[in-house]
Amino acid sequence: MRTVIQRVSQASVSINNTIEGQIGKGMLILLGIEAEDTDADIDWLVNKINKLRIFSDENDKMNLSVEDVKGDFLVISQFTLYASTKKGNRPSYLRSAKPDIAIPMYEKFLLRLKEVSGRRVEKGIFGADMKVSLLNDGPVTIQIDTRNKE
Repeated sequence: MRTVIQRVSQASVSINNTIEGQIGKGMLILLGIEAEDTDADIDWLVNKINKLRIFSDENDKMNLSVEDVKGDFLVISQFTLYASTKKGNRPSYLRSAKPDIAIPMYEKFLLRLKEVSGRRVEKGIFGADMKVSLLNDGPVTIQIDTRNKE
């Protein structure tokens, strides 16, 4: 699994000009899934995200988690995170999981994030043409890949 996480003051996702999900302070999580991902990847990633200290404390140091600031999550499925641009100019998405694998993994991720964090988890609709709006706070943008646990 591959994510791009943005610390936000607010974020929303709209489909056909209708807001599907929105949050105030929290994390916007773009989530890419590949066919080899497992439940262990979900558990590791959810635990990492839940404890990630990217929010500022009273001394303006990034020492606080989403729980500490009473923030929420907006999770958007994003197969393009596995784009390969090695050949030519048109990205290939062969590493991205097909919907029959990706949708159940996406749903498990959402459920597990809600269980572990106890926070509100908003979402888009898998495979829909979504318009994502955000106010990146910082800006703070973090990439996490379960195949490269840095």
